Amino acid sequence: MNDRKQLERRIDMASGKIPSDLLITNCKVVDVFNQTIIDGPLAIGEGKIIGCGDYQAKTTLDAKGKYILPGLIDGHVHIESSSLTPSQFARCILPFGTTTIIADPHEIANVCGLDGIRYMLEAAKRLPLNIQVMLPSCVPATPFEQAGAVLEAADLETLINEPGILGLGEVMDYPSVINHAPNMMDKLMMAKAHNRVMDGHSPGVSGKALTAYIMSGISTDHECATQEDMLARIRQGMYVLLREGSTCKDLLNLLPAVTPANARRCVLCTDDREPADIMQTGHINKSLRLAVAAGLDPLLAISMATLNAAECFGLKGKGAIAPGYDADLLVVDDLRDFNAHQVFVAGVEVARAGEMVVALPEYHCDKVLNTVNIAPISAADLHLELASNKVRAIGVIPKSVVTEHLQLEVNVNEDGSFKAQDNPGLNKLAVIERHHATGNIGLGILANYGLKNGAIAVSVAHDSHNIVVVGDNDNDMLAAVEDIKAMGGGFTLCRDGKVLANLPLPIAGLMSDKSASAVGKQLHNMIAIAHKEFGISDAMQPLMTLVFMTLPVIPELKLTSTGLFDVRKFERVSINL
Repeated sequence: MNDRKQLERRIDMASGKIPSDLLITNCKVVDVFNQTIIDGPLAIGEGKIIGCGDYQAKTTLDAKGKYILPGLIDGHVHIESSSLTPSQFARCILPFGTTTIIADPHEIANVCGLDGIRYMLEAAKRLPLNIQVMLPSCVPATPFEQAGAVLEAADLETLINEPGILGLGEVMDYPSVINHAPNMMDKLMMAKAHNRVMDGHSPGVSGKALTAYIMSGISTDHECATQEDMLARIRQGMYVLLREGSTCKDLLNLLPAVTPANARRCVLCTDDREPADIMQTGHINKSLRLAVAAGLDPLLAISMATLNAAECFGLKGKGAIAPGYDADLLVVDDLRDFNAHQVFVAGVEVARAGEMVVALPEYHCDKVLNTVNIAPISAADLHLELASNKVRAIGVIPKSVVTEHLQLEVNVNEDGSFKAQDNPGLNKLAVIERHHATGNIGLGILANYGLKNGAIAVSVAHDSHNIVVVGDNDNDMLAAVEDIKAMGGGFTLCRDGKVLANLPLPIAGLMSDKSASAVGKQLHNMIAIAHKEFGISDAMQPLMTLVFMTLPVIPELKLTSTGLFDVRKFERVSINL
């Protein structure tokens, strides 16, 4: 059927001349435009909303008094951070009513470059989940890192017109924007030339520096730590994405600053969520539940999760229930708990009572496999020699990716080396380059993590995704690194040179080829072991905390494969004071 004939059929459905495909009766429809609720029935035809009223349809569904919401939109998410493939991620979130996501694949791009982005695009084509991809702007995140690829503006432009590409992903290297570094300006100008939205990432940036950053055309930020940060960005025309992730939980902290006047500039996002967390507590519907419980008007909250996100990212036909809009719908019992009863995408039921009712195909690509390539390593390579006992250390803050830049006095052995077992409360941290076998290893000291009698290693480490290992002795740290290599990437816990538990992540060293339930179960098991066997506080997320210890765009002190990095000064620093 050609476009004209299809439009004529929809007009005839809307006028009542011909029956629609589906009529949902006995329902309450959320009208995000007027911030009100209207009575159904709701007619759907050819994947679109036809209208509310007395329509005839080929099929009728009794909603039994339930509410119908527009499909929920996650304004910023990294699929790879769930450790799941796009298909398994879709299987995980669709039953909770998230039907559209704004995905930034800069994790896999930092490992596999354009091949990684193409993998995500191809995988997305086969799914009912609407995945809109933002081209990663910072591969690597800063010039001070060793990633698996380098993507310049010319590289990104080869994909800018591919179906599913929405815009330019979070611009984390804000100093390069403010100081108009040539390669960053090339990327911004490329996005502007194609009239694409540009995502932001500017933690702690304020005053004229923030104004300069916004002047570039960057229109969103999901890194507001305070209500003052949030209001400053809204005041200057930005959209603020209120994040509720597994590690970063800013929603409730920022929510008191949301008012009926400024809510239109607020969007909900998850950024990074673990599958067990999603399956146990929900996805964007969890954010709705938290916001309403904290006192936000339900209709405002729903608008933040639907219409606001659609308008922010220019998603035509998304975010509302109105004639001609896509029939992406969520059926819930009430506007308090937001428990998903049924989920529709383009008028087709895809999930019911928490379970998928349609098949989701997997997509396989050899180009994103076998990505762990490290130089030969021995325990001696993890030896940390100090010039004095006065050192810089990374201070972990529970439930936050922000770290402290600590200045400590430590016990040093006669040979000038640091041993964690001689320094209660401290651990050794190492970052090992794993893309090009350069042999580079950054060494540092981690405070307040609390690991005893073992080591934990991960190949997921924002954003360059080198191997991170933490421990209280070099032998266990080495065993953990060797296990990561043997698995082709993953998470591992080691003690006495043996593996206690692990999770292979063979796809780019970031994603499992197993189901969401299997991945979630094993991650939950590993976290429990880390708490019980290694003495890590229950307030600390032992795996996700390590994942963020390498991110040199989040204050204050981080460790890369080239050494310690002072984020405030945006420069490398010595471990000794």
